[in-house]
Amino acid sequence: MSQAPLVTDQLADQIPPPRRSLRGHPWLTLFSVAIGVMMVALDATIVAVANPAIQQHLGASLADVQWITNGYLLALAVALITAGKLGDRFGHRQTFLIGITGFALTSGLIGLSSSVAMVIALRVFQGLFGALLQPAALGLLRATFPAEKLNTAIGIWGAVIGASTAAGPIIGGLLVEHVNWQSVFFINVPVGAIALALGLLILKDMRAEKAPKSFDIPGILLLSAGMFCLIWGLIKAPAWHWSSLSTWAFIGGAVVLFAVFALWETRTREPLIPLGLFRSVPLSAGTVLMVLMAFAFMGGLFFVTFYLQNVHGMSPVSSGVHLLPLTAMMIVASPVAGALITRFGPRIPLVGGMLFTTAAMIGMSRLTAHSGTGTTSLWFALLGLGLAPVMVGATEVIVGNAPLELSGVAGGLQQAAMQVGSSLGTAVLGAVMAARVDNQLPGHWAAAGLPALPPAQAKQAADAVAVGVAPVPPHAPAPLAGTISRVAHDTFISGMGLSFTVAAVVAAVAAVVAVFTKRGSNADAAGGGVHI
Repeated sequence: MSQAPLVTDQLADQIPPPRRSLRGHPWLTLFSVAIGVMMVALDATIVAVANPAIQQHLGASLADVQWITNGYLLALAVALITAGKLGDRFGHRQTFLIGITGFALTSGLIGLSSSVAMVIALRVFQGLFGALLQPAALGLLRATFPAEKLNTAIGIWGAVIGASTAAGPIIGGLLVEHVNWQSVFFINVPVGAIALALGLLILKDMRAEKAPKSFDIPGILLLSAGMFCLIWGLIKAPAWHWSSLSTWAFIGGAVVLFAVFALWETRTREPLIPLGLFRSVPLSAGTVLMVLMAFAFMGGLFFVTFYLQNVHGMSPVSSGVHLLPLTAMMIVASPVAGALITRFGPRIPLVGGMLFTTAAMIGMSRLTAHSGTGTTSLWFALLGLGLAPVMVGATEVIVGNAPLELSGVAGGLQQAAMQVGSSLGTAVLGAVMAARVDNQLPGHWAAAGLPALPPAQAKQAADAVAVGVAPVPPHAPAPLAGTISRVAHDTFISGMGLSFTVAAVVAAVAAVVAVFTKRGSNADAAGGGVHI
């Protein structure tokens, strides 16, 4: 009898320890979804560099080129929350894999397109498949990672998105310059194939026990129509002007549709977005914070590219390189922010992040036509330092305060908030710029001794100056060209300064909103889904 334990121990020593399966491994899951999300984030900015080449090669009009971007953004924004619901219903793994496959296939077909109409149609489908990816990625992270590591994972995920978004103009410029515009889309095919292979091997479907069993079709239609009217109205506002009946017809229509949607959601048995979600003050605050952050960031960044390329005369690749301090700081600070949020909670990092963002916007409002690389790099780096904790913390606040069975809807809500904020920031700050140019350009023009322009030419000149382009006539003498350039750039800088000041005010308001955030009350459910 005395030998029994020894025999048992010897047998136990001969039994190999169980091997942990690759499927469902948290960090490998993060690696897998990050590659897919990287592809979507890269595509958001890489295509802008290719638009001039597409216009020339396919004989597209300016409106056609705008639709190449707007069609994608509209499809993405309209479908995000519905795509999140699909993931909650059928599983985030399946939704993610379908999104990866569709995104890569449509990218390859765009590269083979022979007409701009085909490019636009495929870009719409690309946006729909892209919408499947992002909420599914957050749903997979929420279900896979334990609560104490979720913020770190979201931090790395946010760093990948930030780096990919900022790297788009650099990679796009290199591909267009040294290969062709088609390569901007073809690059997604091998990346998508890698992401698909990793997803099939690694991702594990995890569904909550209370996962939805049906669809709210009227709710989907009402929300999609409302999002379309809102985003379309904001996209077209700069062209139609804010005083236009068309602009306010779409925005007003969006408000009506959202009101009807909210009323319907209180009546249906299984709503698309249970309005009880917004009884959570932290979740509501996180959603508003994402809108305000995207407003300040994307609205301000819109002018930075014009400042670098049209005022400083940089190429798209060079301007992308000059944005590297922003990218690098987001890459470094996002995982650190995730660790800090895990230790101290989201409130302090979020408030601090938006205060840093406010300071960066104030600094950028004081840039001049002669500001050097050191000055711009300082403010870009401070902006990246401010944005990192907000990207991580607000995402965790929204997703973590939603029940696990609604993690996909919460992920779609987070991404939709970013899209609305980005469109709103670009439209509103664009209107601020246009108003400042219209107000100051005639006086600056006359003070410089330049001849008065007919109304039509004055309007064209103002449109050019609003994006930092000097309206120098062909074959103009060098002294005249220099004077026009100085007037144009000074006026643009004035408008950019005012726009960044507005962005700073919005960022400061966001810092106040961040006070109402707190750690996700449902975060302990992370990693506790039903494994299938």
